[in-house]
Amino acid sequence: MAHEKNHDYHILPPSPWPFLGALGAFVMLFGAVMYMQDSGPWMMLIGLALVLYVMYTWWSDVVVEARTGDHTPVVQIGLRYGVILFITSEVMFFVAWFWSFFKAALYPTEAAGGSWPPPGIETLDAFHIPLINTLILLCSGVAVTWAHHALVHENNRKVLIRGLAIGIVLGLIFTSLQVYEYANATFAYSGNIYGANFFMATGFHGFHVIVGTIFLFVCLLRAMKGDFTPTQHVGFEAAAWYWHFVDVVWLFLFASIYIWGG
Repeated sequence: MAHEKNHDYHILPPSPWPFLGALGAFVMLFGAVMYMQDSGPWMMLIGLALVLYVMYTWWSDVVVEARTGDHTPVVQIGLRYGVILFITSEVMFFVAWFWSFFKAALYPTEAAGGSWPPPGIETLDAFHIPLINTLILLCSGVAVTWAHHALVHENNRKVLIRGLAIGIVLGLIFTSLQVYEYANATFAYSGNIYGANFFMATGFHGFHVIVGTIFLFVCLLRAMKGDFTPTQHVGFEAAAWYWHFVDVVWLFLFASIYIWGG
């Protein structure tokens, strides 16, 4: 009785994952620097493998905590705050690329040819693949919202699984079209400020789409195993928020880089 829990907080036991995660990140960063110095990619890959292992095991522990009732309503509020802060940091990450793009576009220097787009750059048609990808990503966001509504308001697991599956398939189609667009672009990453800004902004967004697709796939597997209830689904909620963040960023990319910047 002396150890009986009489509060809504979750007191975490000692865990090796913060230390191992920091160690893996350090090894990966140090290995990346060495790789840039022509020392081979092996140290970087070892660090990456350690980071991925820590991510898998740490999040597995969090899933177990949710299943055993440790995620009380008070704990869920804290988890949601953490997701909001993470997405906020991601927003500021993309602000940097938008800032760089608008700086170069509004005040083109002599190095950029004094005009925007720089001379010799054949920009992509915004109303071809980019427009199709915009519609695909918006439809995927609708599918994820449909799945969330089915879980929270109807407790309909079939629709939950179906909506997640549709969102994942549309995310994969988006990524495939993005790769096709890159392969057929008439400009490269290096050699001009337009290509550098374009590939950094859209490329990092594409990376986030891949991460979000994996996020939704994990939620799909958990839903098929019986996880998530109308009152306890923080993991799925975090995935849905992240996916909508990806949607919104793409709308800004499409409007500013493809339409206005082109």
